[in-house]
Amino acid sequence: MKIISFAIGRPVTIVMLMVAMVLFGSIAFQRLPINLLPDITYPTLTVRTEYAGAAPNEIENLISEPVEEAVGVVSGVVRVSSVSRPERSDVILEFEWGTNMDFAGLDVREKIDLLNLPQAAAKPILLRFDPSLDPILRIALSGDESLTALRIMAEEEIKRELESLEGVAAVKISGGLEEEIHVELDESKLASLGISITQVANRLQQENVNLTGGTIKDGESEYLVRILNEFQNVNEIGDIIIGQVNNIPIILSDVSQVAMSHKERKVSTRINGKESIEIAIYKEAGSNTVSVAKGVKDRLETVKANVSGIATGVDMEIVFDQSTFIEQSVNEVLMTALYGGILALLVLFLFLRNSSTLIIGLSIPISVVTTFFFLYAFDVSLNIMSLGGLALGIGMLVDNSIVVLESIDRYRRRDDISGDEAAYRGASEVGQAVIAATLTTVCVFVPIVFVEGIAGQLFRDLALAVTFSLVVATLVAVTLIPMVSSFMGRQ
Repeated sequence: MKIISFAIGRPVTIVMLMVAMVLFGSIAFQRLPINLLPDITYPTLTVRTEYAGAAPNEIENLISEPVEEAVGVVSGVVRVSSVSRPERSDVILEFEWGTNMDFAGLDVREKIDLLNLPQAAAKPILLRFDPSLDPILRIALSGDESLTALRIMAEEEIKRELESLEGVAAVKISGGLEEEIHVELDESKLASLGISITQVANRLQQENVNLTGGTIKDGESEYLVRILNEFQNVNEIGDIIIGQVNNIPIILSDVSQVAMSHKERKVSTRINGKESIEIAIYKEAGSNTVSVAKGVKDRLETVKANVSGIATGVDMEIVFDQSTFIEQSVNEVLMTALYGGILALLVLFLFLRNSSTLIIGLSIPISVVTTFFFLYAFDVSLNIMSLGGLALGIGMLVDNSIVVLESIDRYRRRDDISGDEAAYRGASEVGQAVIAATLTTVCVFVPIVFVEGIAGQLFRDLALAVTFSLVVATLVAVTLIPMVSSFMGRQ
C-alpha cells in the first residue's frame, strides 16, 4: 500500500503529522463546550396571549381559535393544539423535524400580526420550548433587612449586574414583598357623594402621566417642553381631586385611605427556615452552561461587595448550580475512559510482554486527542453521549494496531528480511483487511447521524465520536505503527 510505504520512507513527516494532530486536538479540547446532554431542540413554538379577567370559554373563543386558524397555514406545521386557561391562551405549534425554527418564528409572527384580537388582550408572544430553559443557577438572598428592601436590592442592584453578562438570557426574581400602593375606598362615602369607583380609577389614570408639550424656539435654540405629572410620593396621590359636590372639590383622601403596602404574595421562598429572595439565572439558547455559570459566580463576588456597601447582614448563597452536576458527570465519564485505556494497556502487556505494548499504547492517546479536534469542527460538545462514544471506542482503538503489529512481528522474525521490508510487508498484508473492518463498524454508526427526531439528536454525538476515533485509530495503525516498527527493526 502506498500510504504504508510513504510512512516508512518519510518518518519525520509522519511524526510531525502526529504531533500536529495531537496539538490541534489539545487546543480543541480546551475550547469544547461542556454540557450534560447534546443540544436537543424540539421543533415547537408556543403562542402565548394574556387576557386579564377573561374566563376559559372567552379565552378559547376570542383568542385560541383565531390564533389556531391564523398559524395553522404556516409552512411545515404538522400539528396545532391549544390550552385555554383563565386569563391566558397557549397555542402550541409542532413542526417537521429539520425545520429552520428562526424562519418558522418569522412566519408565525407575520400571521399573528394580521389578527384582530380584543383590545384588552395583550400582544401575543412567541415562546420556544427548550429543555435548557430551566434555570442554571438559583441564588438565595437573605439577611437582616426587610423582605421589601431585599426585593428592591435584588431587582435594582443584583439583577442589573447579572443580566449584562454574556450568555445570560434572563434573571428572574421571586419571593419577598413587592411594593404596591393601596387605595382603600370607603364605598359608603362614595355613594353619599355620588362618585363612582370608575370615576376614581379614571382620575388616577389621568393624573399619573408625563406628556410632551411640543417645542419652544428662542433664537437659534430649541427646547423640548414636557408636562411632568407623575406621583412622587403617597401624599400626592391622596391630594388629587376626584370630583365636586356643590362646587366643593373632593380629594381622594376624603373617601379613601392611601398607603404604601405590597402586592399579594403568590410565592414564598425560604432557606434554612428563613424567608429569602430567590434569583434564578437563565442562559441563552446555544450558550455553554458551565462557562455561563462560571461567569455568573465570578460576577457575584463583585456584587457581594457592592451589596455589603449598601446594607449589612445581607447574605447571598447559591442553592442550585446545574454546572456542578454537569462537570461531575462529564468528569466521571472522562475518568471511566481513562481507566479503560489503562486497563487496555495492562491487558496488552500481560499478553505481549515486550516493548510492543508501548507502540500500541501510542494509538490510544493520539486517537482520543485527535478526535477532540473533529468533535470541535462538527460542533459536538463534551457531554455524556460524546464521551460515552469515546469510552466505547477506546477498546476498539487498539484492535487495528495489534493486528498490524503482529503481522509485522511475524516478518521481523525472519533473518532474510530487513526491518523496513518487514514493516512494509506485514502492514501491507493486513492493511486492506484492517481498513475494511473499520469501515464495517463505521457503517453501523454513521447512519445514526441521519436519524430524525429525539433519537437522532441524542445519539448523533455518540455516533460521531465513535466514527472519528476509529478512523483516526486506523490512520495511526497504517502510518505510525509501521514507521515505529521499521525504526525499531533497524536497532
